[in-house]
Amino acid sequence: MTTAFVSHPDCMLHEMGSYHPERPDRLKAIEHQLNAIGLMGRLTRHMAPLATFDQLRRVHDPEYLRFLKAAAERASVEGFAYLDPDTTMNRHSLAAAYRAAGAVVLAADLVIREEADNAFCSIRPPGHHAERDRATGFCLLNNVAVGAAHAMETYGFERVAIVDFDVHHGNGTEDIFRDDERVMMASTFQHPFYPYSGITGRSERMVNIPLPAGSGGELFRNAVDQFWMPALAQFKTQILFVSAGFDAHIDDELASLNLVEDDYAWVTERIMEIASEYSEGRIISALEGGYELKALGRSVSAHLNVLSNG
Repeated sequence: MTTAFVSHPDCMLHEMGSYHPERPDRLKAIEHQLNAIGLMGRLTRHMAPLATFDQLRRVHDPEYLRFLKAAAERASVEGFAYLDPDTTMNRHSLAAAYRAAGAVVLAADLVIREEADNAFCSIRPPGHHAERDRATGFCLLNNVAVGAAHAMETYGFERVAIVDFDVHHGNGTEDIFRDDERVMMASTFQHPFYPYSGITGRSERMVNIPLPAGSGGELFRNAVDQFWMPALAQFKTQILFVSAGFDAHIDDELASLNLVEDDYAWVTERIMEIASEYSEGRIISALEGGYELKALGRSVSAHLNVLSNG
């Protein structure tokens, strides 16, 4: 298998404060672990481009994009611009966000054009909490949504699935695609927990499976097998995007689920089964959460080891 690894140094420059858990060291930890176990040598590295305004406005309100630009200008003068209690911009944040979204666009291009079998985007800021017109939950732009919209509008895909195993519900992704019959979302998340969504008001194409605090691999795997897999098979997705959050790991103190590396390897295998059956193997995965650095590095390595081995 050829697995593309898409990132950019600009993603390291975005910072939200000295003690913020969503920090540049996350990407360093991933690359350190991949190099330490020799996995990076199996990947093909690509530099993320800047997403274009036209690519972004497919999923974000143009007025919101202008708001982010103004916030970036304010951050250049004041040091930081505060968007919500958890989400801050510095003078590099807008470029990092545009690179993160652009990474998923490039990854989709590489996979669809058969220049790679699948792809992983090692990016920040994350994206799945970003709604059509609002930044929230560490997220500025919805990276996976931008990539999915690109696949539909540029290549004509009519059935796109987004799988999200982050510990938090991807409220932004659901907000963007709630009424788009071309898109299905399958997710697991801790509940009740931030952002306290995903249970009510969802569409029939949103297969959201809440897990109580303390849940481990057995409950997670049962949710995937009992709910995700039948729904994904029925939908027959033509391409599959992954919001790959690793903050449900037992060592991650920001939440209270108890997954381990083997669970991330296992769910990747299940995702690949669906992609092989219905999507010609097309998978584009993008980093979301994961804040305990050693656990994050090991978990991403488990995910990529499966993707790159077929």
